[in-house]
Amino acid sequence: MTDHSPDRYVSFSGIDCDGRAARLMQMLDAQIAATDSRWVAYFEMKLVQRQRMGNDDLHFIGSQVNTLRAFFEEIDDQAALGLLDDLEQTCC
Repeated sequence: MTDHSPDRYVSFSGIDCDGRAARLMQMLDAQIAATDSRWVAYFEMKLVQRQRMGNDDLHFIGSQVNTLRAFFEEIDDQAALGLLDDLEQTCC
């Protein structure tokens, strides 16, 4: 049986990594606005740094995967955790 799924080590062709990353960033923004978590100040600072350095969404997510996971676990955002896992496995 031949597996026709895209191989992230060969090419990102056919994988909407940028779209998935943008969707996760929207989820993060919404949770930052709606949540009183110890992570909010941390992410606000990191997002300012990200802007200053000009990094894209996927780079930010790859750099913050563990802290993003801790934040989404703390607030029990299963949809964001699922998308984060998908991004980590497929795109990072």
